[in-house]
Amino acid sequence: MAPAATARGRACSFSSFLRVADLTAVLCCLIVAGLWVDGCDGAGTFGFDIHHRSSDPVRAMLAPNGEDLLPERGTPGYYAAMAHRDRLVHGLRLAAADDGRAPITFDTGNVTYLLKAFGFLHYANVSVGTPSLSFLVALDTGSDLFWIPCDCISCVRGLKLPNGTEIDFNIYSPNSSSSSTVVPCSGALCRKHFKCSATHNQCPYQVVYVSNGTSSTGILVEDVLHMTTDDNQSKVVTAQITFGCGRIQTGSFLEGGAPNGLFGLGMNNISVPSILAKDGLAANSFSMCFGSDGIGRISFGDKGSSNQGETPFLVSRSHPSYNITVTRVIVGKEIHDLEFSAIFDSGTSFTYLNDPAYTLISKTFDSSVQEKRHPSDPSIPFEYCYDISSNRSLSHIPMLNLTMKGGDRFYVTEPVELIPVLGGYVYCLAVVKSGDINIIGQNFMTGYRVVFDRERMVLAWKPSNCYSVM
Repeated sequence: MAPAATARGRACSFSSFLRVADLTAVLCCLIVAGLWVDGCDGAGTFGFDIHHRSSDPVRAMLAPNGEDLLPERGTPGYYAAMAHRDRLVHGLRLAAADDGRAPITFDTGNVTYLLKAFGFLHYANVSVGTPSLSFLVALDTGSDLFWIPCDCISCVRGLKLPNGTEIDFNIYSPNSSSSSTVVPCSGALCRKHFKCSATHNQCPYQVVYVSNGTSSTGILVEDVLHMTTDDNQSKVVTAQITFGCGRIQTGSFLEGGAPNGLFGLGMNNISVPSILAKDGLAANSFSMCFGSDGIGRISFGDKGSSNQGETPFLVSRSHPSYNITVTRVIVGKEIHDLEFSAIFDSGTSFTYLNDPAYTLISKTFDSSVQEKRHPSDPSIPFEYCYDISSNRSLSHIPMLNLTMKGGDRFYVTEPVELIPVLGGYVYCLAVVKSGDINIIGQNFMTGYRVVFDRERMVLAWKPSNCYSVM
């Protein structure tokens, strides 16, 4: 393999092969990252595979002998567990005490054992430092900072499975990486310079999540993220990034909510996409693709294609997020003009709508179906479900389309979920009533490559099988 080179300033043909080097053998088969290349007319794209919490690779890691912490995918218990997970983490935002932003509280209730391990929805393996260490991190578009466990005072060092198998996690240390630099109080990304101690010139950080004292605290460091070029020589390249050396984790993080770190994908300048764009390594845009098999792709620098659907972000100055505006709802043959805002959140399993959108869509859908309404079932998180015979297809189900601001339509490819129940099956409109904000979840995004273009401030989408270039 060719000598290592720096990625700073390179213009094209980047890929990411984030090697799983230091976890157990069962982790080694979990995530291997690769790249799509757009050509040499600008910064190339690079990315890595992402895995749903219920995907086969993650289930194999958590349950090598068939004993999983999560009910079988497609069962009522699975949907109930994932809806419970959504209520615990949906709307995850930094607390007002950290930077003046308005918090959105978590739903009350205990975290069940089913969700203690790997509570987020998507994961990827990233490799940082010299020598490199691999970290299985949760992906979160609702937060900004990338942090990993580091010189731990209080953090998760591993995971013990029900069958007794133990998985040890890597712990980062700036002193053990020859390419590491501690960010000083005067650093451009140091937002808490006023809390620097008189004896240590280290930039502190603290991200506080409104969930029973859930937080990550430590210092900011700069180190290398390892990648490889996507050419015949496969040269190793590195990108300098700033991230959190998380010394103290509290609350849900100690219960395994994000067992080996959190990869923030938010809009602020501390997020990895922002840093890569600022350093000229990639366009300030990334895409996420969600396959029906639970395996997808994140690609940095991807701005999509000319024939994709687009709508502008509705950006709040107090809390920038991937918020968009819906102007019209089409259910079956009925068209309703209705304007409401919603957050595109890849970390939420299902779609959550409040009124009037929830009632309008649900009632219109209900009036359009042919089957008998299924009695209310507390084990199913969806309100509108219908009995169907096992040999009947779902091709007759009313379509659901959202017209976005600007006029482009977002065709929901999977508006319903088919669920086995005693005596047969039901299909349910996979929308949950929300008490606060509207969230377009991953179930509506399945089958699409969704582009978060932060340069043009637009959300874009195009159908994709996640195994081909957009």
